[in-house]
Amino acid sequence: MASEPDPARPRAAGRLHVRPSPKPRDLMEEVPGPEGVWTARVITLFPEAFPGTLGLSLTGKALEMHRWRLEPIALRPFGEGRHRNVDDSPAGGGAGMVLRADVLDRALRAAAEGTPTDRERWPVLYLSPRGRPFDQAMARRLAAGQGVTLLCGRFEGVDQRVLDAWAIEEISLGDFVLTGGEIAAQAVLDATVRLLPGVLGNAASTEEESFSDGMLEHPQYTRPQVWQGREIPEVLTSGNHGEIARWRRAQSEAITRARRPDLWDRRPKR
Repeated sequence: MASEPDPARPRAAGRLHVRPSPKPRDLMEEVPGPEGVWTARVITLFPEAFPGTLGLSLTGKALEMHRWRLEPIALRPFGEGRHRNVDDSPAGGGAGMVLRADVLDRALRAAAEGTPTDRERWPVLYLSPRGRPFDQAMARRLAAGQGVTLLCGRFEGVDQRVLDAWAIEEISLGDFVLTGGEIAAQAVLDATVRLLPGVLGNAASTEEESFSDGMLEHPQYTRPQVWQGREIPEVLTSGNHGEIARWRRAQSEAITRARRPDLWDRRPKR
C-alpha cells in the first residue's frame, strides 16, 4: 500500500497558490525567504510552460532534491471582470495590447508574500528587449541572493506605471524580440540555478567556462585521440599541467580577441 505523502516535506516545484486580495500588504515589512531555499517566482500568463527545460538534467535533478524551488504564478486569476481580462489597448493608439498595471500590481503583491524587501536579496525583474543585457555577473548576483521574482511580458509589453511603482529592473537576453518572456525567464533561471551550491556537483567546472573571468572559454577535446584525421592538441595529453594552463589561457585570449573584441576591451587587467 502506498504511504501517505509527508505534508512537512517541501515541494520541489509547483504553482504558487495565491488569492487576489484588496488589502495591500506592508511592502516595508521584513520577512525571511520562503523555507530558506533559493526560490524563483515567475509571473506568467502561461504557468504550464514551467518547469519546461528547467525540469531536465542538472537543474531538474536539483529541483527534485529541493536545492531550489520554482513557483509559477498564473496572471489570469488577477484579471478584471468575469473574463479575467489582463490587458487593454495602448494609450495613444497603436497595434497590440498592453498588460494592465492594476492586474500586474495584484500579482506582484501576491508574489512578494514571504520575501525580503531588500532587492539585493530578492530582485524583481522584467524580461524586456530594452533591458540591461543579462550576463554571467548578473547570474552570480542572483545566485548569491535568496531568490528572484521574474515578470514575463506578453503582447506589446506592460504598463510603464507598474514598472516605475515597483522599481522593477528590466533585463534582456539580446537585441531581438520574443513573443513573451517565458523562454527568456527559463534561460535566466538556468544560468543562475547552475551556480547554486551543490547543483553542478563540481564547483571547479564554473571557474574556467566562458565569461568566468571576462573572456570566452578555450576549446575542449575528448576521446578518440584521432577523429577523421584530426588530433587532440599534443599539449593536452602531455601531463604537464602548467603548459596546459598556459595553452588554455592563450586560446581563451585569442578567441575572445577575434570573436568578442568588446569583452577583450573590458577584460580584467592582470
